[in-house]
Amino acid sequence: MKKIIFLLFIGSIYNLQSQEIPDAIRFAQDNLNGTARFRAMGGAFGALGGDMSSINVNPAGSAIFSNNQLSISLSTFNKKNESIYFGTTTSASESNFDMNQTGGVFVFKNQNTTSNWKKFSVAINYENINDFDNSVFSAGVNPTNSVDKYFLSYANGVPLSVIKDNNYAQLDSGAQQAYLGFESYIINPVADVPNNTRYVSNVTPGGNYYQENSIYSNGYNGKLSFNAATSYKDKLYIGVNLNSHFTDYVQSTSFYESNRNTLTTDYTVTNLRFNNNLHTFGTGFSFQIGAIAKVTNEIRLGLAYDSPIWYNLSDELSQNVTAISANTVNELPPDVVDPAIINYYPPYELNTPSKITGSFAYIFGKTGLISLDYSLKNYGSTEFEPQNDPYFRDLNNEMSNILTTAGELRLGAEYKIKEWSLRGGYRFEESPYKDGTTIGDLNSFSGGLGYNFGAFKLDFSYTNAQRKSQQPFFNQGFTDGAKINTIGNNFTMTLLFEM
Repeated sequence: MKKIIFLLFIGSIYNLQSQEIPDAIRFAQDNLNGTARFRAMGGAFGALGGDMSSINVNPAGSAIFSNNQLSISLSTFNKKNESIYFGTTTSASESNFDMNQTGGVFVFKNQNTTSNWKKFSVAINYENINDFDNSVFSAGVNPTNSVDKYFLSYANGVPLSVIKDNNYAQLDSGAQQAYLGFESYIINPVADVPNNTRYVSNVTPGGNYYQENSIYSNGYNGKLSFNAATSYKDKLYIGVNLNSHFTDYVQSTSFYESNRNTLTTDYTVTNLRFNNNLHTFGTGFSFQIGAIAKVTNEIRLGLAYDSPIWYNLSDELSQNVTAISANTVNELPPDVVDPAIINYYPPYELNTPSKITGSFAYIFGKTGLISLDYSLKNYGSTEFEPQNDPYFRDLNNEMSNILTTAGELRLGAEYKIKEWSLRGGYRFEESPYKDGTTIGDLNSFSGGLGYNFGAFKLDFSYTNAQRKSQQPFFNQGFTDGAKINTIGNNFTMTLLFEM
């Protein structure tokens, strides 16, 4: 059994991290989870309240409840990713089953009938606000570029003595990439002298490289909300949330490349596989404040503010490379470089952007309603900390330049027929990137129904969401990537008990 070594990066090499912009976006974006009623109506509950998941949009929503209520929601998720890479189409999918919401609200009515403050409510609610289970597979023939450019981009400028005279554990994360390329013979120094800082590729030249990139991820981003709200004259509702966040994300990537280019008498690489395993975990804190105004018996307006989420995160990363080489005489044994080391980076902070939501709802007596929410979030304000770290400072500047303020529109409707409720919704979320293609706009349609049994209610919902993206396989050197169309399907069932 191989011995696994944990390597802690500290001191002067602190600025070489594994964090990139996609890592920040992963935690800055919200998914639409929650109760079946909430999902069926597109999450448009900012002016409605009266649902456990509504307090995640506007914390004043718990004061709308007339009675105590407990709820639990079970969901099945399926994500299908269709990939196009240099004209070749592939697909991969991932499914899971989870309890994605549970919570309760308790309403205390003011016994003083002369007071304008009619009631006070407290609630606690847990939601899995993002499910990270996903599978992406891309394959195709790249006519020009090999992954050797990734290793060369890190190696050029690094003295050969640094790579040859140290093992993987003694190097910073940038030089580690050079080490992996050198030890697997993917790259070679121009001159075999200690002060050499230039390198060339051993990959068989000629283009037409067959490449595969597999990405498998799992994990969750959970949110536990402690809520309090009150009602003034049953016309104005005010509430606040204090939120604890818990996240655990695991991603395994495997890049494979092969070619059938003409061999030379020299040692040339014909096949290689590069594996990376990332584990990110940590906790966070945020707060929300909101208000709902009952303008008339039919019209309600809502306004809510979500603070940034202040995350404290940690990363662990392990890597290995296998390369197969050949010459005009024969194929040589594989060169396997597996340091069996897990790099543990110092804990760091990530501050996601704040969000503001305005809401409108129209109530048709006891027969139905329509509702609209619109939110704004400035992704360019996302920040890694400490800001005095040169790497984080440059990364924050880059995010402010390429990320933008994105709007999110949610529409929902409900129609009641005796004990039955029919629901529908739509959600549109703009891209957080200025280019609109790295991650594209999201479109989602939803529907559902519910039945009131009296002592309890049973709700069902179905949601379909689609989004396109195009992100490079690697962050530098070799930046080719596939076009991905992600299709998500969700079925949710919620059981509610009123007391």
